[in-house]
Amino acid sequence: MTILQTTAELQAGSRPVCLAIGVFDGVHLGHQWVIRQAVGDAARGGGLSVVITFDRHPAAVLAPARVPPLIYPLSRKLRAIGELGPDTACVIHFDKAFSEIGGEEFIRGLARDCGRLRSLSVGRAFAFGRGRSGNVALLNALGKELHFAVHALTEVSLDGRPVSSTRVRAAVRAGRFALAGRMLGRPYTLCGCVIQGSGVGRQLGVPTANLDAAGLLLPPFGVYAARALVRGVSHAAAVNIGCRPTVACHKSHHSHSSHSSLAPHGKNGKNGNDGNNASAAPPIQVEAHLLDFAGDIYGEEMELAFLKKLRAEQEFASLAALREQILRDIARTRELAGDS
Repeated sequence: MTILQTTAELQAGSRPVCLAIGVFDGVHLGHQWVIRQAVGDAARGGGLSVVITFDRHPAAVLAPARVPPLIYPLSRKLRAIGELGPDTACVIHFDKAFSEIGGEEFIRGLARDCGRLRSLSVGRAFAFGRGRSGNVALLNALGKELHFAVHALTEVSLDGRPVSSTRVRAAVRAGRFALAGRMLGRPYTLCGCVIQGSGVGRQLGVPTANLDAAGLLLPPFGVYAARALVRGVSHAAAVNIGCRPTVACHKSHHSHSSHSSLAPHGKNGKNGNDGNNASAAPPIQVEAHLLDFAGDIYGEEMELAFLKKLRAEQEFASLAALREQILRDIARTRELAGDS
């Protein structure tokens, strides 16, 4: 799959172009139906299938106070899109200037850049353009004028309810990973880049890889047995999601406050607490101890698949007590992951 930044980069030549447009956070079953429609249209007519998405959630620009946590970072979203077989993904930079383009102007620009726009696939509730001026009715009108078909697809239902990114987020927040996976059409995973931590875990003999989870959807706080995929290799991993073990967590996350960690952490890059504001919430940490693994993976992407929650957060009286519990967590993780 070729990845472009603008539709002006398309080089379709004489081939007709079949588009799918959406934010596609999570690339769940409903998103897959929209993308597969474009891929199928292109395959049947010798065309080029193109998925148009954005480099951030539009709410990050239009309503920053209400931007939802992302199910996937952009890199993982593009991999999920690529698995569906489109020829090209166009990742549009969503900024203030782009948000001010009207719906009709946007579609006419796409039609011009595509040369021969054959079809356009969206979800039935799709709205776009400045002030949400674009909708399926506008697409149908422009489709008649510019001679392209419009596929406004209904939601995919699961257990009698529509599948949506909002519903996936609710399932993950509740720790219902199996349900989230059914809606995604693949096991739910948390994916991000490995960043520098404080190194205290290494001092305890249990080095951890810290995941940059800023802006991402997180499961409930606690310690989990998991599989960590790094460089294409899967490792058993004991994973902690939470705050520093000696600092009370802020009640804004999952509506509870407690203490815990797989290994204690201090200041952690851009997510660290600078200590200047005593009332500030401590940073949320995602840290994974990869069993039987040694190596420098800073800057690498790591993807975590959760097997079982081992325990909730808890407070420890000493680092020695914490280390003893960590070793028990690791042993339990080894049993659950099937690594002997």
